[in-house]
Amino acid sequence: MKDQAIVGKAKPHVLILGCNFAGLTAARLIREECKDNVDITVVDRKPYLVFVPNIPLEVLSNHDPISKLHMNFYPFLVKDKSVFLQAEVKEINVDGKQVTIVPSERPGAASEKLQYDYLVIALGAKLDYEAIPGFGEYGSTVSDTYYGNKLRRYLFEGHYKGGPIAIGSCAAKIDLKGKPDWMKGMDTYCDGPPLEVSLSLSTLLSDKKWGTPKNITLFTPGEVIASDAGIPLAKEFLHMTVDGMGMGYKNNVGDVKELTKDGIVFANGDSMEAEIKIVMPNWTPHTLMKGLSICDSLGYVNTDAYMRNPDHPEILCVGDSNGLTAPKLGAFGDMQARVAAKQIAKDLGLIAAIEAIEFKPVVMCFGDAGDGKGFYIHSDLAFGGKMGIMKMGRLYYDMKLAFKEMYFMTGGRPPAWGMELSELVTDKI
Repeated sequence: MKDQAIVGKAKPHVLILGCNFAGLTAARLIREECKDNVDITVVDRKPYLVFVPNIPLEVLSNHDPISKLHMNFYPFLVKDKSVFLQAEVKEINVDGKQVTIVPSERPGAASEKLQYDYLVIALGAKLDYEAIPGFGEYGSTVSDTYYGNKLRRYLFEGHYKGGPIAIGSCAAKIDLKGKPDWMKGMDTYCDGPPLEVSLSLSTLLSDKKWGTPKNITLFTPGEVIASDAGIPLAKEFLHMTVDGMGMGYKNNVGDVKELTKDGIVFANGDSMEAEIKIVMPNWTPHTLMKGLSICDSLGYVNTDAYMRNPDHPEILCVGDSNGLTAPKLGAFGDMQARVAAKQIAKDLGLIAAIEAIEFKPVVMCFGDAGDGKGFYIHSDLAFGGKMGIMKMGRLYYDMKLAFKEMYFMTGGRPPAWGMELSELVTDKI
């Protein structure tokens, strides 16, 4: 039954910009919380979602990630009675509550303007490879299917000569003004992928007799790699990879200054030889976000813990375009989308204010550990909490695969019990 506060009034229009992890989850949860009491429009430049977390797994198994990791989200939006527009976002008029778009299916379309009552920004951010001199010629990464396939072909088509491999991240650039204290310790935007790739690549080198874990050197701008999981857990990983497996390790190198044919030069003046340079870049906001009154000096949207901009509470932001999202994790986008959906439902009188939750960052992830094993992390240690759970075994590799299948089957709505089950089960294999 409709709430009396909105009976007889025009439905509020919720406009969602972006439909990857955070945007899709926001669209589906806003419909779930608000039922038919709102109209929802979703804008994205493509009609599919890229399941980024599993790109390394597919690449190092010599599978083309395009064939398995593109999810068509359109049928799920149709089921929810949401409108999808395949278009590029060109401008956000904050004061006029208006967004300019250009249809993106074919070049040459004319611009159009959309009005909104609520705006949910889920545009993500750009991976700043252009800021790394030499990356286009000499760099490798696993952040999308294009670069994933480039690395896959180099490894599996006979180009790799058995030389040293460097894996690590560029330094993050964060505007800390007005941000929580826990963001001050973020050296990178996501330092977990280098560890995951190093573990699974070690197995590949051994299986193919291309080398050993000693071919690999991890590097990080900060003191401890993957500190966003919490220093104790990060040190456990280092003990396993460096002390146990013999990988190299360079810390406090600062940013990546340049990639060359033969290696990497770091901002601290250090350098290292590397045939393959697998680099996770800094992130930077999209050009259209820079200079907006709702954004910080870099172009990330300023929000409170309820995902609302303080000056324009009708504007919410979820995912990588939010200034509070550090590290850049899909789990954070999911958490923020849940908060945003309840905020809109609260405004419409559909839930009590006490049911509106706030964003509390917690790292949750499954990773490929190589040799048919996986790892599971659930930690808030980097954010002032006391929970630091890490488990490893064959079960968690299977759960990583199962999570992707469940995500595709449910259209971005996997059941929450999966994480809880992970903490109850002890893998003895």
